[in-house]
Amino acid sequence: MAITASMVKELRDSTGAGMMDAKKALTETDGDMEAAVDWLRTKGLAKAAKKSGRTAAEGLVAVAVSGGTGVAVEVNSETDFVGKNAEFQEMVAGIANAAVGVDDLDALLAADMGGKSVAETVTAKIATIGENMGVRRMAKLSGETVVSYVHNAAAEGMGKIGVLVAMNGGDEAFAKQVAMHVAAANPAALDEAAVDQDMVEKERQVQIDIARESGKPEQVIEKMIVGRMKKYLAEITLVNQAFVVNPDLTVAAAAKEVGATITGFVRLEVGEGIEVVKEDFAAEVAKAAQG
Repeated sequence: MAITASMVKELRDSTGAGMMDAKKALTETDGDMEAAVDWLRTKGLAKAAKKSGRTAAEGLVAVAVSGGTGVAVEVNSETDFVGKNAEFQEMVAGIANAAVGVDDLDALLAADMGGKSVAETVTAKIATIGENMGVRRMAKLSGETVVSYVHNAAAEGMGKIGVLVAMNGGDEAFAKQVAMHVAAANPAALDEAAVDQDMVEKERQVQIDIARESGKPEQVIEKMIVGRMKKYLAEITLVNQAFVVNPDLTVAAAAKEVGATITGFVRLEVGEGIEVVKEDFAAEVAKAAQG
């Protein structure tokens, strides 16, 4: 029986199996959908669908640098325990290496990883490890010099926070210090020009409202806001922050001393922005009992 694309899609949708696994299951069972589902179940490849509704907010960020290009990739799991699993770590390292050759997340998920796409590899790993997982995001950075840093490393090149820094001039030792600063200080942008203007305007309005509560005249408030916004921008922009290695200098001043210009950075932290729904213990037990 001819195996059509729609049949493969139907089986993938119902089981969560990868495209190649679904096609093979249909081939092995001569297109019998129910038999194909059973075939996938016996191979442990249909478990992924049952896990897909669970929140995956743990995991690892992995970094990889090749020449003047660096990538950071966040791969999530449900529990921190899986992040320490050697099998999971090996997969994450492979995904990071695959990311060096692509430009965005969609291309990464479709990229080849040992004969399977990254997406199919993750689906298969969900079945074998038994937790929901996902490649959540990737970021890429290029420059004259690109260095990486991992905070709370679980294995080489991966941990809870991954940082990339691009720089012209200077040396890798200084760039590594800047990367460590980024991990600790978590700047919102490189400089004032790169700050999200909606975020600036929101902060400005908050500061205006705070100042008005004091009952001061509008002319005084205007001068107060100028100073407060200058301080705010200095605190959230990398080049204007006090350098953690030498707080007497800003990052820009420290860079100038070594003849460097920082051109960009990336900081990914596991789970940031993911809302995790807390359940009481009884609810967790009941959910587990239901499979």
